[in-house]
Amino acid sequence: MRVLLIEDDAILGKAVREQIAGSHCVDWVTRLDAAREHLRSVAYDLVLLDLMLPDGLGIGFLRKLRAEGSVTPVIILTALDQISDRIEGLDAGADDYMVKPFDLLELSSRLNAVARRYSGNPNPLVEVGDLRIDLAARTVMRGGRPVDLTGREWTLLEAFLQRPGVAMTKSQLEDHIYAFGDEVESNTIEVHVSRLRKKLGYRVVDTVRGIGYRLGSAR
Repeated sequence: MRVLLIEDDAILGKAVREQIAGSHCVDWVTRLDAAREHLRSVAYDLVLLDLMLPDGLGIGFLRKLRAEGSVTPVIILTALDQISDRIEGLDAGADDYMVKPFDLLELSSRLNAVARRYSGNPNPLVEVGDLRIDLAARTVMRGGRPVDLTGREWTLLEAFLQRPGVAMTKSQLEDHIYAFGDEVESNTIEVHVSRLRKKLGYRVVDTVRGIGYRLGSAR
């Protein structure tokens, strides 16, 4: 899953990015104008939004996002802790609201819960062939045995799970697993797909000729 973090506090931004980067691709910006540029060029799966930014208020940014028709899930991260602030944020279109300081593990849990709701998997347990995948714990069992996945392997698997039956291009998959500034080699998706097949079964990812890849049966 690709996440846009909009946070101008350097210490908190670094902590949040480090917390979720092991499981998600994270782009971090400190201003709303930079956030707008990113959203114009990348299809994000979720936005983490501070409300007090150097170039404006996040609440107005969120309202404009929703007015333009965006359904990208948004979690507000803010020091504004009044009930009226929470109501305003949720009414503006936020999917969740967390008050600083917050626990980073709780942030991860809420982020994953919001993502599951939008991907059509409110139940954190998903079965694909002989695989049992826990989206909340971010674990995979194959035939009853745990399988270790790297951060990018998990992110790639998650991209397929979010769109079962849908063929995705290499470019779309690269957008899911690489942040701005990362070097992406021409065969990187093929390499990650090959590793997933070795670990989870050859049919876990089907090749769609002329398009790319989609979730398979895993057997």
